[in-house]
Amino acid sequence: MKIAAAAYPLDFLPDWAAYQTKISDWVARAAGDGADLLVFPEYGAMELASLGGAAVAADLEAALHEVMRHNAAVMDLHCTLALKHGVHILGASGPAQDDTARPVNRAILYGPNGVIGHQDKQIMTRFEREEWDIAPGQGLRVFDTALGKLGILICYDSEFPLLARALTEAGAEILLVPSATEAFAGYTRVKVGAMARALENQCVAVHSPTVGPAEWCPAVDQNTGAAAIYGPPDLGFPETGIVAQTPLNSPGWAIAEVTLDAIARVRDDGAVLNHAHWNEQHARISLPVEHCKPL
Repeated sequence: MKIAAAAYPLDFLPDWAAYQTKISDWVARAAGDGADLLVFPEYGAMELASLGGAAVAADLEAALHEVMRHNAAVMDLHCTLALKHGVHILGASGPAQDDTARPVNRAILYGPNGVIGHQDKQIMTRFEREEWDIAPGQGLRVFDTALGKLGILICYDSEFPLLARALTEAGAEILLVPSATEAFAGYTRVKVGAMARALENQCVAVHSPTVGPAEWCPAVDQNTGAAAIYGPPDLGFPETGIVAQTPLNSPGWAIAEVTLDAIARVRDDGAVLNHAHWNEQHARISLPVEHCKPL
Protein backbone atom coordinates (compact mmCIF):
# COMPACT_ATOMS: atom_id res chain seq x y z
CA MET A 1 0.00 0.00 0.00
CA LYS A 2 0.98 3.64 -0.25
CA ILE A 3 0.66 5.74 2.89
CA ALA A 4 0.42 9.54 2.86
CA ALA A 5 1.10 11.66 5.96
CA ALA A 6 0.03 15.30 5.85
CA ALA A 7 2.07 18.28 6.99
CA TYR A 8 -1.06 20.36 7.25
CA PRO A 9 -1.45 24.15 7.59
CA LEU A 10 -4.43 25.67 9.39
CA ASP A 11 -6.34 28.37 7.49
CA PHE A 12 -8.82 31.03 8.57
CA LEU A 13 -11.76 29.93 6.43
CA PRO A 14 -14.38 32.33 5.06
CA ASP A 15 -17.10 29.67 4.86
CA TRP A 16 -17.86 25.95 4.85
CA ALA A 17 -17.34 25.74 1.09
CA ALA A 18 -13.72 26.83 1.54
CA TYR A 19 -13.12 24.00 4.01
CA GLN A 20 -14.85 21.51 1.73
CA THR A 21 -12.69 22.60 -1.20
CA LYS A 22 -9.49 22.48 0.85
CA ILE A 23 -10.02 18.97 2.22
CA SER A 24 -11.22 17.70 -1.15
CA ASP A 25 -8.10 19.06 -2.85
CA TRP A 26 -5.77 17.55 -0.26
CA VAL A 27 -7.41 14.12 -0.55
CA ALA A 28 -7.48 14.26 -4.34
CA ARG A 29 -3.78 15.13 -4.46
CA ALA A 30 -2.74 12.20 -2.28
CA ALA A 31 -5.10 9.78 -3.99
CA GLY A 32 -3.80 10.99 -7.34
CA ASP A 33 -0.31 9.99 -6.20
CA GLY A 34 -1.59 6.51 -5.46
CA ALA A 35 -2.05 6.76 -1.70
CA ASP A 36 -4.33 4.16 -0.10
CA LEU A 37 -4.16 5.48 3.48
CA LEU A 38 -4.19 9.21 4.23
CA VAL A 39 -3.36 10.58 7.69
CA PHE A 40 -4.28 14.11 8.80
CA PRO A 41 -2.96 15.74 12.01
CA GLU A 42 -4.12 16.31 15.54
CA TYR A 43 -6.34 19.37 16.00
CA GLY A 44 -6.41 20.03 12.27
CA ALA A 45 -10.16 20.41 12.73
CA MET A 46 -9.58 23.56 14.80
CA GLU A 47 -9.50 25.62 11.61
CA LEU A 48 -13.29 25.19 11.60
CA ALA A 49 -13.41 27.55 14.59
CA SER A 50 -12.83 30.35 12.08
CA LEU A 51 -16.31 29.75 10.67
CA GLY A 52 -17.68 31.34 13.84
CA GLY A 53 -15.70 34.53 13.24
CA ALA A 54 -12.55 36.00 14.73
CA ALA A 55 -13.91 36.45 18.26
CA VAL A 56 -15.08 32.84 18.48
CA ALA A 57 -11.84 31.47 17.08
CA ALA A 58 -9.85 33.52 19.60
CA ASP A 59 -11.78 32.13 22.59
CA LEU A 60 -10.57 28.73 23.82
CA GLU A 61 -13.99 27.51 24.95
CA ALA A 62 -16.07 29.01 22.15
CA ALA A 63 -13.69 27.59 19.55
CA LEU A 64 -14.31 24.06 20.84
CA HIS A 65 -18.07 24.38 20.50
CA GLU A 66 -17.86 25.97 17.06
CA VAL A 67 -15.78 23.07 15.78
CA MET A 68 -18.15 20.51 17.30
CA ARG A 69 -21.06 22.25 15.57
CA HIS A 70 -19.61 21.04 12.26
CA ASN A 71 -18.73 17.49 13.28
CA ALA A 72 -21.58 15.79 11.43
CA ALA A 73 -20.85 17.68 8.21
CA VAL A 74 -17.14 16.87 8.53
CA MET A 75 -17.97 13.17 8.84
CA ASP A 76 -20.23 13.28 5.80
CA LEU A 77 -17.54 15.01 3.74
CA HIS A 78 -14.85 12.50 4.67
CA CYS A 79 -17.16 9.56 3.99
CA THR A 80 -17.90 10.99 0.54
CA LEU A 81 -14.21 11.51 -0.24
CA ALA A 82 -13.16 8.07 1.01
CA LEU A 83 -15.80 6.46 -1.21
CA LYS A 84 -15.04 8.65 -4.24
CA HIS A 85 -11.29 7.92 -4.16
CA GLY A 86 -11.43 4.41 -2.71
CA VAL A 87 -9.12 5.31 0.17
CA HIS A 88 -8.88 5.11 3.95
CA ILE A 89 -8.59 8.46 5.74
CA LEU A 90 -7.69 9.30 9.31
CA GLY A 91 -9.41 12.65 9.61
CA ALA A 92 -7.80 15.53 11.48
CA SER A 93 -8.68 15.23 15.14
CA GLY A 94 -10.80 17.72 17.01
CA PRO A 95 -13.15 18.08 19.96
CA ALA A 96 -16.07 15.70 20.34
CA GLN A 97 -18.54 15.21 23.15
CA ASP A 98 -20.71 12.18 23.77
CA ASP A 99 -21.77 11.59 27.35
CA THR A 100 -18.67 13.20 28.85
CA ALA A 101 -18.76 16.39 30.87
CA ARG A 102 -15.95 17.83 28.76
CA PRO A 103 -14.92 17.32 25.12
CA VAL A 104 -12.38 14.68 24.19
CA ASN A 105 -9.79 14.94 21.42
CA ARG A 106 -11.06 12.51 18.75
CA ALA A 107 -9.69 11.21 15.47
CA ILE A 108 -12.08 9.35 13.17
CA LEU A 109 -11.01 6.66 10.70
CA TYR A 110 -12.94 6.45 7.44
CA GLY A 111 -12.95 3.78 4.74
CA PRO A 112 -14.62 3.50 1.36
CA ASN A 113 -17.69 2.07 3.09
CA GLY A 114 -17.99 4.84 5.68
CA VAL A 115 -16.90 5.42 9.27
CA ILE A 116 -14.77 2.58 10.62
CA GLY A 117 -14.43 3.96 14.13
CA HIS A 118 -12.67 6.56 16.25
CA GLN A 119 -9.84 6.89 18.72
CA ASP A 120 -9.81 9.44 21.55
CA LYS A 121 -6.54 10.77 22.92
CA GLN A 122 -5.60 8.99 26.13
CA ILE A 123 -3.14 11.22 27.97
CA MET A 124 -3.56 14.96 28.04
CA THR A 125 -0.71 17.46 27.79
CA ARG A 126 -0.37 20.17 30.41
CA PHE A 127 -2.10 22.69 28.14
CA GLU A 128 -5.03 20.34 27.50
CA ARG A 129 -5.53 19.54 31.18
CA GLU A 130 -4.56 22.83 32.86
CA GLU A 131 -5.89 25.45 30.44
CA TRP A 132 -8.23 23.86 27.91
CA ASP A 133 -9.90 21.20 30.08
CA ILE A 134 -9.95 18.46 27.44
CA ALA A 135 -11.03 15.08 28.85
CA PRO A 136 -9.00 11.90 28.33
CA GLY A 137 -10.47 9.12 26.24
CA GLN A 138 -11.32 5.74 27.68
CA GLY A 139 -9.38 2.92 26.06
CA LEU A 140 -7.49 2.00 22.91
CA ARG A 141 -8.76 0.42 19.72
CA VAL A 142 -7.26 -1.63 16.90
CA PHE A 143 -8.90 -1.14 13.52
CA ASP A 144 -8.94 -4.27 11.36
CA THR A 145 -9.07 -2.84 7.82
CA ALA A 146 -8.49 -4.07 4.29
CA LEU A 147 -5.06 -2.41 4.51
CA GLY A 148 -4.05 -4.15 7.73
CA LYS A 149 -4.49 -3.65 11.45
CA LEU A 150 -4.13 -0.01 12.46
CA GLY A 151 -3.65 1.66 15.84
CA ILE A 152 -3.80 5.38 16.61
CA LEU A 153 -1.65 7.26 19.12
CA ILE A 154 -2.59 10.92 19.16
CA CYS A 155 0.46 13.16 19.69
CA TYR A 156 1.46 12.90 23.39
CA ASP A 157 0.17 9.31 23.47
CA SER A 158 3.08 8.32 21.22
CA GLU A 159 5.50 9.22 24.02
CA PHE A 160 4.20 6.38 26.24
CA PRO A 161 5.59 2.96 25.23
CA LEU A 162 2.96 0.85 26.98
CA LEU A 163 0.14 2.38 24.95
CA ALA A 164 1.83 1.38 21.70
CA ARG A 165 2.66 -2.04 23.10
CA ALA A 166 -0.97 -2.66 24.02
CA LEU A 167 -1.92 -1.91 20.42
CA THR A 168 0.73 -4.12 18.84
CA GLU A 169 0.00 -6.97 21.24
CA ALA A 170 -3.59 -6.68 20.03
CA GLY A 171 -2.34 -7.03 16.46
CA ALA A 172 -1.60 -3.50 15.22
CA GLU A 173 0.94 -3.41 12.40
CA ILE A 174 0.81 0.30 11.60
CA LEU A 175 0.60 3.09 14.18
CA LEU A 176 -0.91 6.41 13.10
CA VAL A 177 0.47 9.41 14.98
CA PRO A 178 -1.36 12.68 14.29
CA SER A 179 0.20 15.61 16.17
CA ALA A 180 0.06 19.34 16.85
CA THR A 181 3.17 20.81 18.44
CA GLU A 182 3.96 24.46 18.98
CA ALA A 183 7.75 24.43 19.23
CA PHE A 184 10.54 22.45 17.60
CA ALA A 185 11.16 20.72 20.93
CA GLY A 186 7.58 19.47 21.00
CA TYR A 187 7.83 18.21 17.44
CA THR A 188 11.08 16.44 18.37
CA ARG A 189 9.42 14.75 21.33
CA VAL A 190 6.67 13.29 19.13
CA LYS A 191 9.13 12.40 16.37
CA VAL A 192 11.40 10.59 18.82
CA GLY A 193 8.39 8.90 20.39
CA ALA A 194 6.99 7.72 17.05
CA MET A 195 10.39 6.48 15.89
CA ALA A 196 10.95 4.68 19.20
CA ARG A 197 7.56 3.01 19.00
CA ALA A 198 8.41 1.81 15.46
CA LEU A 199 11.71 0.45 16.78
CA GLU A 200 10.30 -1.27 19.86
CA ASN A 201 7.36 -2.83 18.08
CA GLN A 202 9.08 -3.40 14.73
CA CYS A 203 6.23 -1.72 12.90
CA VAL A 204 5.49 1.37 10.82
CA ALA A 205 4.58 4.69 12.47
CA VAL A 206 2.94 7.46 10.42
CA HIS A 207 3.48 10.99 11.78
CA SER A 208 1.21 13.81 10.56
CA PRO A 209 1.68 17.26 12.15
CA THR A 210 0.10 20.67 11.81
CA VAL A 211 2.52 23.25 10.39
CA GLY A 212 2.76 27.04 10.27
CA PRO A 213 1.09 29.88 12.18
CA ALA A 214 -2.60 30.18 13.03
CA GLU A 215 -2.44 33.21 15.30
CA TRP A 216 -6.20 33.71 15.13
CA CYS A 217 -6.71 30.60 17.34
CA PRO A 218 -4.67 30.55 20.58
CA ALA A 219 -5.11 26.79 20.99
CA VAL A 220 -3.09 26.13 17.82
CA ASP A 221 -1.43 29.46 17.14
CA GLN A 222 2.06 28.12 16.36
CA ASN A 223 2.75 24.80 14.69
CA THR A 224 6.08 23.14 13.99
CA GLY A 225 6.71 19.81 12.33
CA ALA A 226 7.47 17.60 9.38
CA ALA A 227 5.32 14.75 8.16
CA ALA A 228 7.04 11.39 8.05
CA ILE A 229 6.70 7.64 7.79
CA TYR A 230 9.00 5.69 10.11
CA GLY A 231 10.02 2.06 10.32
CA PRO A 232 12.49 0.10 12.42
CA PRO A 233 16.09 0.75 11.27
CA ASP A 234 16.53 -2.89 10.39
CA LEU A 235 15.98 -5.50 7.69
CA GLY A 236 14.10 -4.08 4.72
CA PHE A 237 13.83 -0.53 6.10
CA PRO A 238 16.16 2.49 5.79
CA GLU A 239 19.09 2.59 8.19
CA THR A 240 17.80 5.90 9.55
CA GLY A 241 14.33 4.51 10.18
CA ILE A 242 12.91 7.35 8.05
CA VAL A 243 11.03 5.95 5.07
CA ALA A 244 9.75 9.33 3.88
CA GLN A 245 9.72 12.86 5.29
CA THR A 246 8.69 16.36 4.23
CA PRO A 247 10.90 19.42 4.81
CA LEU A 248 10.34 21.10 8.16
CA ASN A 249 7.25 23.33 8.24
CA SER A 250 6.56 22.75 4.55
CA PRO A 251 2.91 21.88 3.78
CA GLY A 252 2.42 18.75 1.74
CA TRP A 253 2.31 14.98 1.80
CA ALA A 254 5.02 12.51 2.79
CA ILE A 255 4.24 9.40 0.74
CA ALA A 256 5.84 5.97 0.87
CA GLU A 257 5.04 2.44 -0.13
CA VAL A 258 4.82 -0.01 2.76
CA THR A 259 4.06 -3.72 2.83
CA LEU A 260 2.75 -5.81 5.69
CA ASP A 261 5.15 -8.53 4.53
CA ALA A 262 8.09 -6.20 5.32
CA ILE A 263 6.77 -5.71 8.85
CA ALA A 264 6.28 -9.46 9.33
CA ARG A 265 9.74 -10.17 7.95
CA VAL A 266 11.59 -7.80 10.26
CA ARG A 267 9.65 -9.13 13.25
CA ASP A 268 10.56 -12.70 12.31
CA ASP A 269 14.14 -12.28 11.12
CA GLY A 270 15.49 -8.83 11.92
CA ALA A 271 18.99 -8.15 13.19
CA VAL A 272 17.24 -7.66 16.53
CA LEU A 273 13.85 -8.92 17.66
CA ASN A 274 12.52 -6.19 19.94
CA HIS A 275 8.90 -7.15 19.36
CA ALA A 276 9.46 -10.79 20.28
CA HIS A 277 11.81 -10.06 23.17
CA TRP A 278 9.64 -7.37 24.80
CA ASN A 279 8.31 -9.61 27.55
CA GLU A 280 11.82 -10.51 28.69
CA GLN A 281 11.83 -7.11 30.40
CA HIS A 282 9.26 -8.29 32.94
CA ALA A 283 11.58 -10.87 34.48
CA ARG A 284 14.36 -8.29 34.70
CA ILE A 285 12.34 -5.53 36.32
CA SER A 286 10.74 -7.96 38.78
CA LEU A 287 14.13 -8.21 40.49
CA PRO A 288 14.99 -5.55 43.06
CA VAL A 289 17.07 -2.63 41.86
CA GLU A 290 20.39 -2.65 43.67
CA HIS A 291 21.93 0.54 45.03
CA CYS A 292 25.69 0.51 44.63
CA LYS A 293 27.94 2.79 46.65
CA PRO A 294 31.62 3.49 46.04
CA LEU A 295 34.02 1.68 48.34
